[in-house]
Amino acid sequence: METTRKKSSTQTMVRISILGAISALLMIFKFPLPFAPPFMTVDIGDLGVLISGFALGPVAGVLTSAVKILLNFIINGTTTGGVGELSNFILSSVFVVVASSIYNKGKSRKSAITGLVFGVLAYTIVACISNYFVIFPLYGINLVDFTKEFAKVNSLAGTPLMFVLFSIVPFNIVKGIIVSAVTIALYKPISRFLKK
Repeated sequence: METTRKKSSTQTMVRISILGAISALLMIFKFPLPFAPPFMTVDIGDLGVLISGFALGPVAGVLTSAVKILLNFIINGTTTGGVGELSNFILSSVFVVVASSIYNKGKSRKSAITGLVFGVLAYTIVACISNYFVIFPLYGINLVDFTKEFAKVNSLAGTPLMFVLFSIVPFNIVKGIIVSAVTIALYKPISRFLKK
């Protein structure tokens, strides 16, 4: 019994590590959106995190996110003094906890889609709050001055509030939808592989 439990725990950690490594690799491929600052880029690194959460539970999803951030830090280093990595971990964790908690109650396509929709909403709300009150101040960015300058790129985002509404909100919704769509498309084949 104890041996079986240890084997199961080891297999779970191996799966978390593999999915975290996949997520870290996927973070390399990124692109900006025209209405957001260039340092806010879209990647599908949360694919492995969400699959981990769906297949192994919310805690495993958060651990996979931690592995993703750690490996990405080792591979690419940081250009933000760790602030960008902190933000990514917070948002990734919120996304996977909400989405996988809902999915694991029903484990159907409908519950997966419902979980991802609520995950994207939670992800976006937390992104707005954390960026406004924590992440941008940690970057040393004065939002009033920044948004005045950024209005040259996105004329709708000329004040801090408008920046949140017309840059941070749509950016995170678009990113969340892209990651969710890829997760829905790939979850079944990848989960079958994980169960082997």
